Amino acid sequence: MSEIKFTEEELKTLSDLSKAYQDIQVLIGQVSVQKLINNQRAEKIEENELQLQSDYATNQEKEREFVQTLNEKYGPGQLNPATGIFVPTPKEDTQEISSEVK
Repeated sequence: MSEIKFTEEELKTLSDLSKAYQDIQVLIGQVSVQKLINNQRAEKIEENELQLQSDYATNQEKEREFVQTLNEKYGPGQLNPATGIFVPTPKEDTQEISSEVK
């Protein structure tokens, strides 16, 4: 068998293909790392969202307790948050019904 020498063009094509594989492998690695980082960010965002939802529910409970305290102290009414003025709900005039017949 005799040796066959590839042409310069064939050697260049082989070299270009080899380099393309190397470049692609590097890019695959970079994409994998980016994907990992994005997944970590997404997990952190999810954790933050869950914590904020918990904080929101806690704040709602504090509000309910505070409103209950105000209702016990001042009775039912309307508060204007801008002025801080509380207007009690007028009590309806109720008449007691007597069980005595006149």
